[in-house]
Amino acid sequence: MPPEIQTFPARDSWAEACANRLSDALSAGLAENGAALFAGAGGSTPSPIYARLSQADLDWSKVTATLVDERHVPETSADSNAALMKQTLITGPAAKARFLPLHHAAVTVDRAAALAAHELRAAAGWTGGRIDAVLLGMGEDGHICSMFPESPTLKTLLHPDIPPTVLGVPPGRDGMAPPQERISLNLAWLAGARRVVLALTGETKRRVFEQMAGGDPAVTPIAALIGSGAPLEVLWTEAAK
Repeated sequence: MPPEIQTFPARDSWAEACANRLSDALSAGLAENGAALFAGAGGSTPSPIYARLSQADLDWSKVTATLVDERHVPETSADSNAALMKQTLITGPAAKARFLPLHHAAVTVDRAAALAAHELRAAAGWTGGRIDAVLLGMGEDGHICSMFPESPTLKTLLHPDIPPTVLGVPPGRDGMAPPQERISLNLAWLAGARRVVLALTGETKRRVFEQMAGGDPAVTPIAALIGSGAPLEVLWTEAAK
């Protein structure tokens, strides 16, 4: 059954609520394990959430931050999610956090994913083997992370029996998304997290979420996420900007 959509009247209150839920999960991880692991989305939607989360009263020196997905581009690229996260989250008090990139230069996308998988598993070794807090966005096509409709890697990323890993995602064919190679966490990382926050804005994305929630979990990321038993909270505001 899909989780209740928590509705907020304004973008400020929505961003604050998202940040508070993520901060609480990181705080719980720090209290339990002495370390915490965060994975967040790229794009413009998370920016106000990151701005608030970066000010949270946490021992950021014991927090590792990474991305749920990344384009296979260097941080100097305007398309880099790493650059965005460093500008909006790894700043102020949160500047003490360790950043774990998914992209690695001078290797293929699959090799970069393998390196990221190894490093993420090592980081999770300090946090009970899981990510403490995950922030997800969703595209208007229903994708989360880099789990795109019709992608040849989609079923692998969503397969419920594949343990936590990171995979390379090829560019879409015949105009399908994504337009460039990507690197993505798989479903198992999300399913095993302490808390997953899906941050949605605007009427269109709410409607897409409600439609996708009842889809085939083998090929529908939202349905797979719900079916995985992930500790999912959906926070929505009508304000798209």
